[in-house]
Formats: sequence, structure tokens, C-alpha cells
Amino acid sequence: MPNHSTENLIPISDIREGVVILKNGSLRMVLEVSSINFELRSADEQVAILQGFQRFLNSADFPLQIVVSSRELNIEPYLKTVDGITESTENELFKIQVSEYSRFIKELSSLSNIMSKKFYVIIPFYIFEKPEVSGLIESLKGLINPKVVPKELTDEQFNTYKNQLLQRADLIYGGLIGLGLKIKPMEDEELKKLYYELYNPSK
Repeated sequence: MPNHSTENLIPISDIREGVVILKNGSLRMVLEVSSINFELRSADEQVAILQGFQRFLNSADFPLQIVVSSRELNIEPYLKTVDGITESTENELFKIQVSEYSRFIKELSSLSNIMSKKFYVIIPFYIFEKPEVSGLIESLKGLINPKVVPKELTDEQFNTYKNQLLQRADLIYGGLIGLGLKIKPMEDEELKKLYYELYNPSK
């Protein structure tokens, strides 16, 4: 079996102007979305949020992907900062309080992993609005002999498709802001870091 580079198995061709260009010529825009504490809301507020989310889903006339990324949170730098405050303060009462807080966090982290969650909405745009569909055999062939030649987009095509993505992003903004969420389109360097971490989960 030929020794294909891992890079050949990654479907991304390029990232520019906040847009991910895949090797099949389709585009993706990634929006980072904040969270809300649903459990702390009243029953009426919860119903309103669910109804609003339902309206949001029904308003989208294109496919979208919602991704939740969970990672173990490294709290060592935070604990070092807290310990540094303890050592530098001259107020004995404050020093005791900070020390107790630091001890509590260390005990909590020893009992269970502290996880951080991030939420993303991925907006796609296919050139012909018809995603390529392949069966199991074709998928296996793609792993063995991947198509690594990306479809080139002219600047005019890229700008046209990007405008289509921006229109879809505006619809996403309108639907999610009404739920009390904050939405942020990811920039090039943020996207590169995100995809690097996704393809290198142990890093």
C-alpha cells in the first residue's frame, strides 16, 4: 500500500478571509457560539428558549452543523497565579482565604477532570448545493487512494461563494442572538488553531 501523507487525508485545501476551503471546492464558515445555563432559567424562560431554538432550526433552509468540543482544562497556570497572590499579599485574612480557595480547587480537580466546552456552528456552501454522496466502497477507496488534487477557485468564484456564506451567517446571527447567545465568526489564525487541535487531540 502506498505511504500517503497524513496531510492527504485532511479535506482542507486552504483557509482565508475567515473561510475554510475544502478540496472538493465547497466552503465552510465557522461561528463560535457562547453558552447559557439552561438549568438556572425559570420554567417559562426554558420554554421560551426551546421555542426560539425550534424557530431558528425551522428558519434555516440549508444544512448546518452544530459541534460541541470538550477538552480537559489545564488549571496549573491558574493555580500558580493564585499561589503567587497568596505569597505576595500581606493581609493575613486575605492570605488564608486565597489559600483555602486554592486547596478547594486542587481537591476538586483531583476528584474529577475539569472540562472546558466550546460550541460552534458550521455553515456550509456547496458550489452546486448538492454535496457529493458516496457509498461504503467508495469511501474505503478514498482512504486507500485519496484524491489530493483540490478544485481551484478563482477570486471571483471565492468572493461570490463567500457572499453566500455571509448571507447565511446573518440568518444564524438573527436566530441565535434572540436566545441570548453571543456569536463570533472565527478568523484565519483561530481556524488554523481549531483544526490543528481537532486533528491533534493529544497536543
